[in-house]
Amino acid sequence: METIQLIIVGVIAFIAGSSAGYFIWSKALEKRSKKIITEAEAEGEVIKKDKILQAKEKFLQLKSEHEKVINEKNNKINASENRMKQKEASISQKMEEVARKSKDVDVIRENLNVQLEVVEKRLEEIEKHHKQQVEQLETISGLSAEQAKSQLIESLKAEARTEAMSHINEIVEEARMSANKEAKKVVVETIQRVATEHAIENSVTVFHIDNDEIKGRIIGREGRNIRALEAATGIEIIVDDTPEAIILSGFDPVRREVARLALHQLVTDGRIHPARIEEIVEKTKKQVEEEIIEVGKRTTIDLGIHGLHPELIRLVGKMKYRSSYGQNLLQHSREVANLCSIMASELGLNAKSAKRAGLLHDIGKVPDDEPELPHAILGMKLAEKFKEKPDICNAIGAHHDEIEMNTLISPIVQVCDAISGARPGARREIVESYIKRLKGLEEMALSYPGVLKTYAIQAGRELRVIVGSEKVTDKDAEKLSFDIAQKIQTEMTYPGQVKITVIRETRAINYAK
Repeated sequence: METIQLIIVGVIAFIAGSSAGYFIWSKALEKRSKKIITEAEAEGEVIKKDKILQAKEKFLQLKSEHEKVINEKNNKINASENRMKQKEASISQKMEEVARKSKDVDVIRENLNVQLEVVEKRLEEIEKHHKQQVEQLETISGLSAEQAKSQLIESLKAEARTEAMSHINEIVEEARMSANKEAKKVVVETIQRVATEHAIENSVTVFHIDNDEIKGRIIGREGRNIRALEAATGIEIIVDDTPEAIILSGFDPVRREVARLALHQLVTDGRIHPARIEEIVEKTKKQVEEEIIEVGKRTTIDLGIHGLHPELIRLVGKMKYRSSYGQNLLQHSREVANLCSIMASELGLNAKSAKRAGLLHDIGKVPDDEPELPHAILGMKLAEKFKEKPDICNAIGAHHDEIEMNTLISPIVQVCDAISGARPGARREIVESYIKRLKGLEEMALSYPGVLKTYAIQAGRELRVIVGSEKVTDKDAEKLSFDIAQKIQTEMTYPGQVKITVIRETRAINYAK
């Protein structure tokens, strides 16, 4: 207000033309300006002091924090030094123990060397006496030690063969006269047949198209569609010069089926681009998973098997997309289940347990992951995980002799698996491996003395061996058939069983002229 009043007085004086008034007004204005400057400087000093105090407080705070961090690091360093000192003390103690033990070892070694020298001297004396005795025996018998050994071995072999054949006949006769329970065991054990097999997966699926123009749309601009499809399905898509066909390649049959169905929907719909591809693939995966569960449920209902864990039902459904030697795994498992039920009923055993084990015996071939285990052992572990009974688990794990059989259901599952796999037309093999197996059968039988010709017939399920009547007797023919069967069983891999027939005949030929 005072400043405004001064300005008003100055204006009035200026208007009135009074120089004295104007002078007074200017002095007053100058005094006011100095007062304002003095007040501003005082206020600045106050602000300056506040800022200096704040800076000092911040500095002290940072200094205390820094000292705290340094103290923590010093504590850690001290603790580390203490641990190092303890380790050094422990190491020095262990080194002292090692040095003491090494001294003991040196003493023991010296004692052993002395004892070894004594033993060597005694061995030399024994060898001298042994040589003298052998020379005396050779002089008395008129045979060398090697000749006597070979004669003894040959005589023992002949006696062992004769006794073995007689024991086999005695065991078979005794088994025929055993009780009903023992008879069931013998029947099951005599019909069981180990079928060592290796699953051959079909790794490609052929997708047929109406015309080759669709191939360009599937590939897309600069290959973006085919790349998106491969990334979404995990399947390699081969588009080549094959007319009206696209090849889907991959080792996972479920993924191949997803890729095939997704590709079919995309081609039918006509809209093929990366976003649409991802959408269709996701829908198809859900459809296939639902189909797998539905197939598993239908299978268990058809076979009359109840109480299976939902995860086992899903694995049964996955068998639809797996094959072994060209035989569909689900159909094979259904067939084995029915065979097990029939055989168990004939033998007076639990048909429901046998059917359940038959259906689940190959679930180790369709796991979600791929562990390094035989499929029989893996299937047994899965059955144990989902609370199947011990006899079921043992039958699954023992159907390829991976573990020991301890129930009567186990050999039933094994033999039914072999029957289903060996059925004519059930499985297919590569032509080269098939021919190689037949040649191996014939050549193996030809290696025996007295064999003139061999013929593998009935797709390798029977081997006919023709022998010379002057070189092989009737007893030798029976023994030859047994030896060939044992050698095939131990050295060769084949489905089902091989029948060995040894034919010995005498022919008298004359000509009337």
